[in-house]
Amino acid sequence: MGKINAVITGVGGYVPDYILNNEELSRMVDTTDEWITTRVGIKERRILTEEGLGTSYLARKAAKQLIQKTGVDPDTIDALIVTTTTPDYKFPSTASIVLGKLGLKNAFAFDFSAACCGFLYTLDVAASMIQSGRYKKIIVIGADKMSSLVDYTDRATCVLFGDGAGAVLVEATVEENVGVQNSYLRTDGQGLPFLHMKAGGSVCPPSHFTVDHRLHYLYQEGRTVFRYAVTDMSNDVMKIMEMNNLKAEDVNWVIPHEANLRIIEAVTKRAGIPLDKVVVNIDHYGNTSAATIPLALWDAESQLKKGDNVIFTAFGAGFVHGASFYKWAYDGAAYGK
Repeated sequence: MGKINAVITGVGGYVPDYILNNEELSRMVDTTDEWITTRVGIKERRILTEEGLGTSYLARKAAKQLIQKTGVDPDTIDALIVTTTTPDYKFPSTASIVLGKLGLKNAFAFDFSAACCGFLYTLDVAASMIQSGRYKKIIVIGADKMSSLVDYTDRATCVLFGDGAGAVLVEATVEENVGVQNSYLRTDGQGLPFLHMKAGGSVCPPSHFTVDHRLHYLYQEGRTVFRYAVTDMSNDVMKIMEMNNLKAEDVNWVIPHEANLRIIEAVTKRAGIPLDKVVVNIDHYGNTSAATIPLALWDAESQLKKGDNVIFTAFGAGFVHGASFYKWAYDGAAYGK
């Protein structure tokens, strides 16, 4: 038996029906469609508005579509991992809720937290689990209900985020020239002051004070985050290309974290990769955090061909960042959304 590798064999996705566009936002805060589009490239985002539904709902919908589309037997799934910044509860894990709703009888489940790098990191973890030989099929889900953290009186952040989930099935293969090749993942640990939620954790538990002072919303110093994101993601893309002896012309697709169109443009320009090789969907989904890369895969699946060289890259709170090199394993045109 040859070396075991890990491949994505299908992609599922889900976004809520409700569309919050720039025109509606401009009636909520002091902003305009032109201001938003020029600065971040977002025209609309999807929002989960139904009461009593959280991230597990988004994740379950994406995973259910994935299972139906691939035809995988749910009883053969070994593990389910949900990566999210917006879990349903502090405990139990969101993954355990999703697993229960899907009725997976032979799998274990856990959450993984790495902010907007969640999918990038979790795919690497799942690949390592597969490569160990102990597991054959793992569902990886990136899901976030970012609207639950957004202060809709803060025009600097409320225009950025949306809700959604993307899921992939990761399986074992002995075909060496496809699947996860390698990754370059880093955390510099300097990001706390610039991107965080001030209250709700063990350092500052919820209280009347924290609620009254609106400390349970996302806080971001945009210029600092922008600068770090461009520098780190571009360096990471170039590093992963160097590690794999790739030139710009060898790369078929870059699938980046969809945080800001200007970040995406700056990163790929520095790496010498033309924008027509970059999957961009931020205009209609906004920043869905851990869901951005799998949702971009979901959107672009029909364009991906077996053997395509794909680079994933992301940056998030912490600051966490990285890039990975992946060889696509099937012709996506065979699947429909």
